[in-house]
Amino acid sequence: MARRYSKKASSDVKRAMKKRKAGTLKSGRSGRKVKSRKQAIAIGLSEARAKGKKVPKKTSKKKSSRKRKAAKKK
Repeated sequence: MARRYSKKASSDVKRAMKKRKAGTLKSGRSGRKVKSRKQAIAIGLSEARAKGKKVPKKTSKKKSSRKRKAAKKK
């Protein structure tokens, strides 16, 4: 099975995780400190994407068919 992320992309994520642990990782516009592990990973991946490294595209959030049917009835 092929690798999903390049080694350089994973090093970007690793750097973001270290910054989060040190308490210096900040989110985009607001500049708030990042506390969540998931958010730190997302920031690392988005930085890797911006640099043009091998990272899969973001998956779009799709509503479940049950929710769509309920919304349609209303």
